[in-house]
Amino acid sequence: MKRPARGFTLIELMIVTVVIGILAAMAVFRARKAREEAYVAAMRSDLRNFLGAEMVYFYDNSAFSPTAPGAFLTSAGVTGPTITLVASDLTAWVGHSSTTRTCAIFVGNTALAPATKEGEPKCT
Repeated sequence: MKRPARGFTLIELMIVTVVIGILAAMAVFRARKAREEAYVAAMRSDLRNFLGAEMVYFYDNSAFSPTAPGAFLTSAGVTGPTITLVASDLTAWVGHSSTTRTCAIFVGNTALAPATKEGEPKCT
């Protein structure tokens, strides 16, 4: 009686390769999504810090600053803020060099999409 050959068949190796490929693709997708969310978190944080610096400036000068106050620094890769003053209303938005998403914030009655609540940063 002859013993069967030892080792793996070609079909078994192909199945394992396909399964590993699927798992790798899922890991890459999740890493890309996590990186995107980190960029958005940095933009939101920068807008909150910007609003805090603007409020300090407002209390000192009774008006908002048309440029970012000196106490404000952005995170790496964050572009902006782009500031608009209309009467006593302040709107600002920031972007990031590694994503097309943007975040906005406003104080007063002039909303800036996608922000809908005063003082709360919102991102697209």
